Amino acid sequence: MKVAGIYSFNNGEEFIDKNYPELLKEVYFVIGKVNAQEHFTKESKEKTMMGKMLYSPVSLNKAFKKELFALKWKRVRVKCDYSKEYYIGDYNPSISTRNAYREMDFTKGELGIEVQFGKYSFMVYNVAAKMTIFNKLGYIDAGIEIVPVNKLASSMSTGVSYFEQFVWDLEHRGTSNIDIPVLILGIID
Repeated sequence: MKVAGIYSFNNGEEFIDKNYPELLKEVYFVIGKVNAQEHFTKESKEKTMMGKMLYSPVSLNKAFKKELFALKWKRVRVKCDYSKEYYIGDYNPSISTRNAYREMDFTKGELGIEVQFGKYSFMVYNVAAKMTIFNKLGYIDAGIEIVPVNKLASSMSTGVSYFEQFVWDLEHRGTSNIDIPVLILGIID
Protein backbone atom coordinates (compact mmCIF):
# COMPACT_ATOMS: atom_id res chain seq x y z
CA MET A 1 0.00 0.00 0.00
CA LYS A 2 1.05 3.61 -0.23
CA VAL A 3 0.15 7.02 1.15
CA ALA A 4 -2.02 8.98 -1.25
CA GLY A 5 -3.10 11.82 1.06
CA ILE A 6 -1.64 13.73 4.00
CA TYR A 7 -3.54 16.07 6.31
CA SER A 8 -1.86 17.82 9.22
CA PHE A 9 -4.40 18.36 12.00
CA ASN A 10 -3.23 20.86 14.62
CA ASN A 11 0.26 20.87 13.06
CA GLY A 12 0.51 17.08 13.35
CA GLU A 13 2.82 16.61 10.38
CA GLU A 14 5.29 19.25 11.54
CA PHE A 15 5.24 18.04 15.16
CA ILE A 16 5.78 14.39 14.25
CA ASP A 17 8.46 15.23 11.62
CA LYS A 18 10.36 17.20 14.28
CA ASN A 19 9.87 14.92 17.30
CA TYR A 20 9.44 11.41 15.86
CA PRO A 21 11.15 11.24 12.44
CA GLU A 22 12.34 7.64 12.94
CA LEU A 23 8.92 6.46 14.06
CA LEU A 24 7.32 8.20 11.08
CA LYS A 25 9.73 6.30 8.79
CA GLU A 26 8.57 3.07 10.44
CA VAL A 27 4.93 3.97 9.74
CA TYR A 28 5.65 4.61 6.06
CA PHE A 29 7.69 1.39 5.92
CA VAL A 30 4.78 -0.62 7.37
CA ILE A 31 2.25 0.95 4.99
CA GLY A 32 4.53 0.00 2.10
CA LYS A 33 4.84 -3.58 3.37
CA VAL A 34 1.11 -4.26 3.49
CA ASN A 35 0.02 -5.82 0.21
CA ALA A 36 -3.63 -4.85 -0.20
CA GLN A 37 -4.28 -7.52 -2.84
CA GLU A 38 -3.70 -10.21 -0.21
CA HIS A 39 -6.70 -8.79 1.66
CA PHE A 40 -9.13 -8.64 -1.27
CA THR A 41 -10.91 -11.62 0.26
CA LYS A 42 -14.34 -10.53 1.47
CA GLU A 43 -17.38 -11.62 -0.50
CA SER A 44 -20.14 -9.06 -0.06
CA LYS A 45 -23.51 -10.12 1.28
CA GLU A 46 -24.97 -6.63 0.90
CA LYS A 47 -27.98 -6.24 -1.42
CA THR A 48 -26.34 -3.52 -3.50
CA MET A 49 -23.20 -5.58 -4.24
CA MET A 50 -24.11 -9.20 -3.55
CA GLY A 51 -21.22 -11.55 -4.35
CA LYS A 52 -18.76 -8.77 -5.20
CA MET A 53 -15.24 -9.24 -3.86
CA LEU A 54 -14.05 -6.50 -1.52
CA TYR A 55 -11.09 -5.62 0.69
CA SER A 56 -11.47 -7.10 4.16
CA PRO A 57 -11.03 -4.47 6.90
CA VAL A 58 -10.45 -7.23 9.47
CA SER A 59 -7.69 -8.77 7.38
CA LEU A 60 -6.08 -5.37 6.65
CA ASN A 61 -6.10 -4.52 10.35
CA LYS A 62 -4.41 -7.84 11.15
CA ALA A 63 -1.69 -7.09 8.58
CA PHE A 64 -0.97 -3.68 10.13
CA LYS A 65 -0.97 -5.24 13.59
CA LYS A 66 1.51 -7.92 12.55
CA GLU A 67 3.91 -5.42 10.96
CA LEU A 68 3.73 -2.80 13.72
CA PHE A 69 4.07 -5.34 16.53
CA ALA A 70 7.15 -6.72 14.76
CA LEU A 71 8.68 -3.24 15.13
CA LYS A 72 7.85 -3.20 18.88
CA TRP A 73 4.80 -0.95 18.71
CA LYS A 74 2.45 -1.84 21.56
CA ARG A 75 -1.26 -1.71 22.24
CA VAL A 76 -2.30 0.32 25.29
CA ARG A 77 -5.47 -0.60 27.17
CA VAL A 78 -6.83 1.53 30.00
CA LYS A 79 -9.48 0.21 32.39
CA CYS A 80 -12.58 2.37 32.78
CA ASP A 81 -13.95 2.81 36.26
CA TYR A 82 -17.38 4.36 35.81
CA SER A 83 -18.54 6.71 38.53
CA LYS A 84 -21.99 6.36 40.08
CA GLU A 85 -21.91 9.86 41.58
CA TYR A 86 -23.90 11.46 38.76
CA TYR A 87 -27.09 9.44 39.21
CA ILE A 88 -29.98 11.11 40.98
CA GLY A 89 -32.70 9.91 43.30
CA ASP A 90 -32.69 6.31 44.30
CA TYR A 91 -31.46 5.00 40.96
CA ASN A 92 -28.60 2.60 41.68
CA PRO A 93 -27.33 0.96 38.49
CA SER A 94 -25.53 -2.32 38.59
CA ILE A 95 -22.75 -1.47 36.16
CA SER A 96 -20.13 -4.11 35.60
CA THR A 97 -16.83 -2.45 34.72
CA ARG A 98 -15.01 -5.77 34.67
CA ASN A 99 -14.47 -5.56 30.90
CA ALA A 100 -14.77 -1.80 30.37
CA TYR A 101 -11.72 -0.26 28.76
CA ARG A 102 -10.40 2.16 26.13
CA GLU A 103 -7.64 1.07 23.81
CA MET A 104 -5.07 2.75 21.55
CA ASP A 105 -4.19 0.48 18.61
CA PHE A 106 -0.44 1.16 18.70
CA THR A 107 1.99 3.29 20.69
CA LYS A 108 5.74 3.72 20.69
CA GLY A 109 7.46 6.43 22.64
CA GLU A 110 4.75 9.02 23.04
CA LEU A 111 3.30 8.56 19.55
CA GLY A 112 -0.02 6.79 19.07
CA ILE A 113 -1.47 5.20 15.94
CA GLU A 114 -5.03 4.29 15.06
CA VAL A 115 -5.74 2.28 11.90
CA GLN A 116 -9.35 2.77 10.88
CA PHE A 117 -11.22 0.94 8.13
CA GLY A 118 -14.60 1.31 9.82
CA LYS A 119 -17.49 3.67 10.09
CA TYR A 120 -17.04 7.41 9.94
CA SER A 121 -17.86 8.03 13.59
CA PHE A 122 -14.82 6.01 14.67
CA MET A 123 -12.41 8.25 12.74
CA VAL A 124 -13.79 11.37 14.39
CA TYR A 125 -13.84 9.71 17.80
CA ASN A 126 -10.20 8.61 17.45
CA VAL A 127 -8.90 12.13 16.78
CA ALA A 128 -11.35 14.30 18.70
CA ALA A 129 -11.74 12.12 21.81
CA LYS A 130 -9.59 9.01 22.15
CA MET A 131 -6.24 10.60 21.32
CA THR A 132 -7.05 13.52 23.61
CA ILE A 133 -7.90 11.10 26.44
CA PHE A 134 -4.69 9.10 25.97
CA ASN A 135 -2.75 12.37 25.90
CA LYS A 136 -4.36 13.50 29.16
CA LEU A 137 -3.52 10.09 30.70
CA GLY A 138 0.16 10.61 29.72
CA TYR A 139 0.52 7.91 27.05
CA ILE A 140 0.89 10.02 23.89
CA ASP A 141 1.63 13.59 22.85
CA ALA A 142 0.78 13.16 19.15
CA GLY A 143 -1.07 10.72 16.92
CA ILE A 144 -1.30 9.25 13.46
CA GLU A 145 -4.62 8.14 11.98
CA ILE A 146 -4.33 5.76 9.00
CA VAL A 147 -7.48 5.66 6.86
CA PRO A 148 -8.43 4.66 3.30
CA VAL A 149 -8.85 7.26 0.57
CA ASN A 150 -12.21 7.24 -1.23
CA LYS A 151 -10.98 5.03 -4.07
CA LEU A 152 -9.91 2.29 -1.64
CA ALA A 153 -13.02 2.66 0.55
CA SER A 154 -15.21 2.19 -2.54
CA SER A 155 -13.87 -1.38 -2.72
CA MET A 156 -14.94 -2.09 0.86
CA SER A 157 -18.33 -2.59 2.49
CA THR A 158 -20.77 0.30 2.36
CA GLY A 159 -20.42 2.78 5.18
CA VAL A 160 -16.62 2.67 5.43
CA SER A 161 -15.44 6.21 5.78
CA TYR A 162 -12.55 7.76 3.90
CA PHE A 163 -9.82 10.36 4.03
CA GLU A 164 -11.51 13.07 1.93
CA GLN A 165 -14.69 13.07 4.03
CA PHE A 166 -12.71 13.01 7.27
CA VAL A 167 -10.47 15.92 6.25
CA TRP A 168 -13.45 18.02 5.19
CA ASP A 169 -15.05 17.61 8.59
CA LEU A 170 -11.84 18.32 10.51
CA GLU A 171 -11.23 21.47 8.45
CA HIS A 172 -14.76 22.71 9.13
CA ARG A 173 -14.63 21.72 12.81
CA GLY A 174 -11.37 23.54 13.41
CA THR A 175 -9.06 22.88 16.34
CA SER A 176 -9.63 23.29 20.03
CA ASN A 177 -7.22 24.04 22.83
CA ILE A 178 -7.44 20.38 23.93
CA ASP A 179 -6.63 18.87 20.51
CA ILE A 180 -3.25 17.21 20.10
CA PRO A 181 -1.17 17.18 16.89
CA VAL A 182 -2.40 14.40 14.59
CA LEU A 183 -1.17 13.35 11.15
CA ILE A 184 -3.92 11.85 9.00
CA LEU A 185 -2.59 9.47 6.33
CA GLY A 186 -4.92 8.47 3.50
CA ILE A 187 -3.79 5.16 1.98
CA ILE A 188 -4.50 3.33 -1.25
CA ASP A 189 -3.73 -0.10 -2.69
